[in-house]
Amino acid sequence: MTIKRPVRFYQVGSFAVGNRLLADDQRTVQSDPNRANSIDSGHRACQGCGEALGARYALDAAMRAAGGRVVTVNATGCLEVFSTPYPETSWRVPWLHSLFGNAPAVATGVAAALRVKGREDVRVVGQAGDGGTVDIGFGTLSGMFERNDDVLFICYDNEGYMNTGVQRSAATPPAARTATTDAVGPEPGNVFGQGKDLPRIAMAHDIAYVATATVADLHDLEHKVEHAMTLRGSRYIHILVPCPLGWGSASSDTIRVARLAKESGLFPVFEAENGRVTSVSPIRRRARVEEYLRLQRRYAHLFGAHPRPDIVARLQAIADENIARYGLVNDETEDVRALEDTQEMVH
Repeated sequence: MTIKRPVRFYQVGSFAVGNRLLADDQRTVQSDPNRANSIDSGHRACQGCGEALGARYALDAAMRAAGGRVVTVNATGCLEVFSTPYPETSWRVPWLHSLFGNAPAVATGVAAALRVKGREDVRVVGQAGDGGTVDIGFGTLSGMFERNDDVLFICYDNEGYMNTGVQRSAATPPAARTATTDAVGPEPGNVFGQGKDLPRIAMAHDIAYVATATVADLHDLEHKVEHAMTLRGSRYIHILVPCPLGWGSASSDTIRVARLAKESGLFPVFEAENGRVTSVSPIRRRARVEEYLRLQRRYAHLFGAHPRPDIVARLQAIADENIARYGLVNDETEDVRALEDTQEMVH
């Protein structure tokens, strides 16, 4: 008797497997022709916009998990501006625009109104960029966490105020050039030691669920959103969404840049419940931080005619600390890195 085994073809360098080779229940929401298309065509995002991808992936997953019964509250920012140029909209879900800093409070009010009306079947998702989450909306978000309001809040982190001219935010990484952190002086770019690690701050509130994700791993992102929608109380997901305009990366490199942020250790990907880390997404091919930096013009001052290997080393140290803190590297990862180093030496 001949035993047939499924054949799996992997795309080189992508760590992905084709959806048609997976069982129906393992396929992504985006592969489903009946997906919600929560944010539809016609928006005015830049080519290669990571935030447009992140919002579509996250909201479509939330819609599937909630059976299409979702109300979304959106802070002012890039996502709001490019998706709703008056009098048009690209949203196909109930969608409310709040001020820059009060999206968590408005989402809380929507959840309270639904509870009073006995509509516990309708779920609330709040969303904002890093400016509306880590900076201007920080106080109302902390209040939402403290009250344990039944809202899933999603931060689409493009590491700056991109809509208003690429200014620094509390999520802008060290040494990055922005309109307000010039690449001049002995320590060019954004200052080391400033900013907020919002996922860890959210964990300190002991809320039901905290997770990080990137647009480079669709299965992981969708899983986390769908899992969050099964829980009650405050939940928080922080998604890295590269911005070609603000980062100075190629529009075609958005997924590559997001993957390198994770694979270098600069952006740790993990899940936490009730203040404790419960799982991590391990690094599969450990990348040097320099590989990530060189794809972005906001770090161009670290290379070229007057390179700054000292600053690159400080950024590498941050990545190494993240790897150690979350346990992102295992023996298999190190074996892959060692093999690649050997191959480089041979060539």
